[in-house]
Amino acid sequence: MAAADGVARQAELRRIEGNSCFKKARLGAAIDCYTEAKLPPFSSPRLPRLLATRRSMLSHHLAIALCPDVAVYWLNRGLCHFKRKEWAKVEEDSRRALALDDTLVKGHYLLGCALLEKGECALAIKEFDKALDLLKSLNSRDKMVEDISQVLAKAKYLDWENHSTQRVWKMQSLKEACENALQEHHFLSGTLVGDGATNEYSEQLKLLSEVFSKATLDDTPTDVPDYLCCQITFEIFRDPVITPSGVTYERSILVEHLRKVGNFDPVTREPLKEHQLVPNLAIKEAVQAYLKDHSWAYNLN
Repeated sequence: MAAADGVARQAELRRIEGNSCFKKARLGAAIDCYTEAKLPPFSSPRLPRLLATRRSMLSHHLAIALCPDVAVYWLNRGLCHFKRKEWAKVEEDSRRALALDDTLVKGHYLLGCALLEKGECALAIKEFDKALDLLKSLNSRDKMVEDISQVLAKAKYLDWENHSTQRVWKMQSLKEACENALQEHHFLSGTLVGDGATNEYSEQLKLLSEVFSKATLDDTPTDVPDYLCCQITFEIFRDPVITPSGVTYERSILVEHLRKVGNFDPVTREPLKEHQLVPNLAIKEAVQAYLKDHSWAYNLN
């Protein structure tokens, strides 16, 4: 029991040392520390000799084997790989961390980022949604809410872009097939002579073009309605709040204004405190409905 407690204490010391290295941007050293804190355990009497052997064999990259069942060690090493943009390793470590503790917000965030880099947008979106749901269940106003919301918007836009490209290609192919079929029909019926065409044929071509234009309308970027955009950033809302004067703003932007500029409404100039802000649920629902039908707008979020 005493040996196990000693191993756990050493593992925790390595984690603390790793955190210190991480804050100093010494990512390689931090990875070494977190690695030492989680490899499969050896018996205590052999620990010093095995530590020296591993340091020699692996150029100080691996050391003692301690506590592989502590999720935070995998997560911390994953954060180092994240800083280095080593996405395969980020995915591996975040999956190992989540297998031990599925409630790790940063675990889902890191896994989502790794999947997004692989182009697996749909899976990335699921991980970001899980992270946000966990934060909401904690009623957290953590800065991570903003970070995750931004990368979630990026993932949804890229997912739309991928599917939109496929849809546009299919629609164009279908349109050409319909035009050819229409031309053949009029040619066989004798209403299409040479290079000319009857009024009926021209009208049908025009109608066909209108039908396909309407079908691709949702995939065509346009201006977002003003009421769905913040008056400060002119970006589509993510977390809209309304002030006592009736003006709606993006929460993070307005809070920053109140803390750095002053306690007043930036538009009406009326006195305003942070506790007076109320979520504008109607606008938030309207934004969600708009994004559902116009996913290209995520690029503006």
